[in-house]
Amino acid sequence: MKKFGTQSVILVSIGIMLGMSEFIMVGIINDLAGDFHVAISSVGFLVTLFAIVYAIITPVLSVAVGSHRLYRVMLLLLGIFTLANLMTAVAPNFAILSISRILTAMVSGITVSIAITYAAVIAPMEKRAWLVSWVFSGFSIASVFGVPIGTWVSEKIGWRLDFWLIVGLTIVLMILFAFSLPTELRQGESKGLKSQLAMFKDKRIILGILLPTLNLGGVYVAYTYLRPIVTEGLKFQVAFVTPFLFVYGFASLASNQVSGRLANRDGLKTIEKVYVLQAVALIALPLLFNLPWVALLSLIVLGFTMYLQNSPVQLFYLAVAEKDYPQSVVLASSLNSIFSNLGIAVGSATGSVMLTSLGLKSLGVGGMLYTVAALVALIILNRVRKQVK
Repeated sequence: MKKFGTQSVILVSIGIMLGMSEFIMVGIINDLAGDFHVAISSVGFLVTLFAIVYAIITPVLSVAVGSHRLYRVMLLLLGIFTLANLMTAVAPNFAILSISRILTAMVSGITVSIAITYAAVIAPMEKRAWLVSWVFSGFSIASVFGVPIGTWVSEKIGWRLDFWLIVGLTIVLMILFAFSLPTELRQGESKGLKSQLAMFKDKRIILGILLPTLNLGGVYVAYTYLRPIVTEGLKFQVAFVTPFLFVYGFASLASNQVSGRLANRDGLKTIEKVYVLQAVALIALPLLFNLPWVALLSLIVLGFTMYLQNSPVQLFYLAVAEKDYPQSVVLASSLNSIFSNLGIAVGSATGSVMLTSLGLKSLGVGGMLYTVAALVALIILNRVRKQVK
């Protein structure tokens, strides 16, 4: 049991490091813009770029892994992840910074997929769902603790130290992983990309993948620029950003936990109400700029709703795949992650354009439009599900 506990901590910590490296950009966006003498929207585009690369490369690498030993693959991926963050820490210009973010994104998706595979194998049956959910929650933990702390470090010492810390902690995790996790774990031979992609002909899957894309798209129109919204739009002091990010992070962590409970019922039906609440929070945001404390409540509601769909949507994908596309179960398990990142790319890109052309107040309206589109897609999906039954 002690060994299982150590292995669990290592796998969850890998999730935290991956989440920290991805989400820290939100907290240091102003510092990066100032250091590299570029517009905030240009730094925001790095969030878009990261998510696009993540979404495109993850399924390709998932198939490429084949029957190779996952132990070796994981150590290689963690090594590349470390080097990519080292490149970020020492980046002399914005071009090198961009390349380092692309490299980080390329390995992040497949790394968390392998971590989840390990979690499912090492855990006793009664703890399997618990451990897998905690590996996913590593990203929320990074949001709750890592991003606010990283933002504070960036303000007080410099943003480069954040990435040096990620490099150092990842090296420690590599060493612990090498001495603690099974070395002979493999997945079965891939049946090929074409066979796995067959499920994308299914109307339910097509509608289903729109949900994380549009939901996270709506949230990230505003969330990417959370710091300038709080400081420039709502006129709070820069020092207020760190504690607020803690509160926002706790709201998103609660979102993940409640999501699991929703999945035990007909979660997709309940999510219709969630999308309505999220749309209201987004459209209210620009109307509340003169009431900053109320606007903060709107942002917290946004943080709470952003992950509520995760477990219901993930279980839906798996249910369809297990019944009708058993050759695609592995790919189905990564759909939520892949299309959430596509949504992040779409949302952050939209936010960048709207911020540049229309200003901060436009971000809530832009996000609301994506959320309403997600609601329409979900209503249609729920009707299709009834017909299939």
